Amino acid sequence: AQDSIFDTSKLADMKRLAAADIFFTNGAGMESFIETVARQFKGLRTVPLSAGIPLIRNADGTDNPHVWVSICNAVTQVRNLGNALIAFDPGNQQVYERNTENYIGKLRALADEMQARLAPYAGRKIVTFHEAFPYFAGEFGFDIAAVIEREPGSAPSAKDLAATITLIKRSGLKVLFAEPQYSARAAETIARQTGAHVYSLDPVVTGPDSADAYETIMRRNLSTIMKA
Repeated sequence: AQDSIFDTSKLADMKRLAAADIFFTNGAGMESFIETVARQFKGLRTVPLSAGIPLIRNADGTDNPHVWVSICNAVTQVRNLGNALIAFDPGNQQVYERNTENYIGKLRALADEMQARLAPYAGRKIVTFHEAFPYFAGEFGFDIAAVIEREPGSAPSAKDLAATITLIKRSGLKVLFAEPQYSARAAETIARQTGAHVYSLDPVVTGPDSADAYETIMRRNLSTIMKA
């Protein structure tokens, strides 16, 4: 769940919650509306899938909720999901266990593939659009040198923009990573001033409603990083 795709003021979303038995959330502070849901639907079981994942702190001191952008963390979230379903519906435990292990196997294979292909670039500095990629960077050995927009949709100040341009020029960085969900205007401004190239890296906050969506997007990210 994410703020932009759920609205407690919308009747349709409230009806979904009224009919639900379990509400799966990312947790880690991602869903700002969760207290409202808890007050209005006291019998609804809320399961934060980020439980047990060590959290990274943002520059402003808040917890970074984008845990799923690390495949290892996504494995933990899938395990949490499976365990919650088993606890709720023990009669179908074997089905949930089989599905959980099958999908975790796919994710681990994906992580191994990406680790092998990205290993030669460990330690490289990258500039990302906003603070969605520290878990990804930690898993694959990248160093986030700068973040263009701390809050997506909130344009960086002239001072922050100038600082990022200076850093890129001094460090010789040639690539900026924007995100498909947001305008790349700030990244393009920096690119014009530095000669860097803009690529799109997807934090998987949106995507198609298909079973292999996460794997597909992460493999696209791998291809983008290799090209960059």
